[in-house]
Amino acid sequence: MRLLLSLLLFLLSCAHAGELPAYQPRPGHERPVIAVLGDSVSTEITDFMLPYGVLQRADIAQVLAVATEGASITMNTGLRVQPDLDTTAFDQRYPDGADYVIVPAMRRAQLAPMLAWLQAQAAKGATVASICDGALVVANSGLLKGRRGTAHWATHAYRLEKYPDTEWLRNVRYVADGKVISSAGISAALPLSLALVEAIAGREKAAAVAAGLGVEDWSSRHDSAVYAPKFGHNLNVWLTHYTDRWLHGVTEVGLPLAEGFDEIALAYASDAYTRTHRSRVLAVASSAAALASRHGLRVLPDRVSGSANLPAAMLPTLDSSLDRVLAGIAGAFGARTAHRIALELEYPGYPVR
Repeated sequence: MRLLLSLLLFLLSCAHAGELPAYQPRPGHERPVIAVLGDSVSTEITDFMLPYGVLQRADIAQVLAVATEGASITMNTGLRVQPDLDTTAFDQRYPDGADYVIVPAMRRAQLAPMLAWLQAQAAKGATVASICDGALVVANSGLLKGRRGTAHWATHAYRLEKYPDTEWLRNVRYVADGKVISSAGISAALPLSLALVEAIAGREKAAAVAAGLGVEDWSSRHDSAVYAPKFGHNLNVWLTHYTDRWLHGVTEVGLPLAEGFDEIALAYASDAYTRTHRSRVLAVASSAAALASRHGLRVLPDRVSGSANLPAAMLPTLDSSLDRVLAGIAGAFGARTAHRIALELEYPGYPVR
């Protein structure tokens, strides 16, 4: 029976293989150039760091952290990242544009220079891929007009009203319409990133990267309806959004960082613990100098070990398993809070009840 089930899962996975258009090499690009865009005010950290980390692990492209402007990218959790380039410097180095531009959710979804830059990249032939509500940014640029798209379940009604010229899909992890790709809620960054690896380097390469991350399926299959609050299903879980915010204080907690940290693990811990509404997560390092991740992403620490303003509580060592991060949150703040965060992230690996 177990063998039959494994075979069935394999066949279902194969049926969904190659869901994104295969990469078409461009003249002058030995490897694809991928710009992961980030804003200086607030960028969703998981949307940003998962594609960066997965594509860097695959070692199939030139992957660059690109700022909309300024010398830093600020994440929704407050973490600051030093970009490789800003959009102006990117244009100078790559005048023929990127092969892929990845657009996370950002607070400033209508920043005019950023929208113009996206339009210019698309005109040069780039494939634009949004993560979660990065689709609002892409929609504001006009690139989703007349196309199919998706985003986080919570903005579906808003998107229907605001962007009626886009066919907004439910129950799909990601969808490609020509050279515009969009994905569902935050955790969809992982399957979409693996699908991009497959599009660029083939199924075998994607499977190898997925195995290293403990992922068996990166297809577009999804059921967005199970995440929304509804009576008799998970409304009591969603109530923690308010009880955690109103009935508890916010405590500073330290997140230890060292050279060579894992980008994916940092994103999971910083994002999930911040979403408890009871933690302000601060990166703690041995000095104030920027720290380089495993693949060269430079993060600025918030606190220095041994300083007077060091948080009293420290989080465990970084873990690239979101299940284990959520288990830690359940232990610290309760199972309902952990469950609610999994729903916010649209994470299918956590028990949804």
